[in-house]
Amino acid sequence: MPVFKYRSVEEIPDETWRTKGDPDLARALDRLWTTSRRLRPRRFPPGVTRHRSIEDMNQQREDWDRLGLTGMPPSRPRSR
Repeated sequence: MPVFKYRSVEEIPDETWRTKGDPDLARALDRLWTTSRRLRPRRFPPGVTRHRSIEDMNQQREDWDRLGLTGMPPSRPRSR
């Protein structure tokens, strides 16, 4: 795949951007989301968590951030 360097945004060809309704847009988004899920999966513990206070909730969120949201075992793949 070739790599192009541009000095400004004005030099980028217009055909690079996709418009609403373009069938390639859905495919491009699907590839982007698939790649991002493979590079950095987000895993949360299953279920709903109740908290006694906003401070408890914030503490749990900080704990999840510290784990990078990947400290949980992988979940089962969803069927489509």
